Order: sequence, then structure tokens, then C-alpha cells
Amino acid sequence: DYAASGGYYIACAADSIVANPTTLTGSIGVFGMIPNLQKLYKNKLGISIDTVNTNKHADMGMNRALTKFEEDKIQKNVVDIYTTFITHVGEGRNMSTTAVDEIGQGRVWTGYDAKDIGLIDTYGGLEKAIEIAVYLAEIEDYRIISLPKKKDPFAELAQKFGGETSISDLVMLKLGLKTELTNPIENLLKRDKIQARIPFIMELK
Repeated sequence: DYAASGGYYIACAADSIVANPTTLTGSIGVFGMIPNLQKLYKNKLGISIDTVNTNKHADMGMNRALTKFEEDKIQKNVVDIYTTFITHVGEGRNMSTTAVDEIGQGRVWTGYDAKDIGLIDTYGGLEKAIEIAVYLAEIEDYRIISLPKKKDPFAELAQKFGGETSISDLVMLKLGLKTELTNPIENLLKRDKIQARIPFIMELK
């Protein structure tokens, strides 16, 4: 159960925010990341890269280290987006940006603590949230539809085991680069360089 980072960014404008006492809440923060794969290419894959640039920073990316100028530009974007983030939270929760910053900066709170510091309004789950939404919208006659519809479990199982392993996966496995962190890292790289998301992977056992 999360109400964190980008999820909280969406929720903060709501008339009421509901969370369970154990819900991970907050993570009001932004980070930017462009990994440098130059040594990986050279030392592991034996690949060297030459570029022809149309301007000074045209080759900015994962193939080389960032320059100080490029790092500063990315950091400025991170700060600007974070400022926007805490401004919206402040407007939605009727708090000053200074107050939001004091409980922000990527900190993660339980739902129990989040209520005390003003990030949520009350404890509860989906049923409680629907109850509040119905009350605020002054609706009497309504129905609940669950989307997306659940897939047939047998069809889902067949799809899971029927897919082919990609060539890139086989190469990574052969080079000993495929680990339990590979997929999360790949998911990070597929998205924007600057992200608002909870900065760890949680596994409950």
C-alpha cells in the first residue's frame, strides 16, 4: 500500500486523502539519473564509442560521463520540479512550502504518522475512500465497477510461460549481468531521466 512520491503528487489535490495506518506515505521528492555505462561497454563488452556531434552537448547520455555544466543543468531541473511538487502539496494540504519541505525531501512516513503531520485526513481503505467520495459528491444512487477486469487465470499463466526470452536478456545472462536488480534498473531507464518515485524496492515476507 503506497501513497508516495508521484502517487502522492496526484493525491495531494484531492478534497480528502485516506490511507491505512501502515500505508507508506509521502516520499515528497525528486531525483535525476543518467547512468554512465562507458566502463561497462569498454571493460565488459569490449565496445568503444565515437560520436559526431551537431552541438556541444548532443551526445549527452549514458555513453559518457556528464560534464559539470550538464550535471548542473540536470540538478536545476530536479530542484525546479521539487519546488513545483512541494508547492502543489502546500496548496492541496493548506500548508506553507517551508512546512512541506520540512516533511518532504524524500522522507517516507507511515499512514499513522502522516495523519499527525497533515499529509492525510483519515485512516481507511478503498471502502472508506468511496464512502467519503459519495458523501462529498452528494450522491445517493451509485454503482461500483472494478477496472481493469480480471483476466482468466489460466490464460494469464499461459501468457506468462509462452513468451520468448529476448536476445538482450540472453546476452545479459551470458555476461553475468542479469541480477534481481536488472529489471528494476531497466524500468528506471525506460522512463524520464527526472522522476518522482519511491527510492527503494520493498518486499514483504
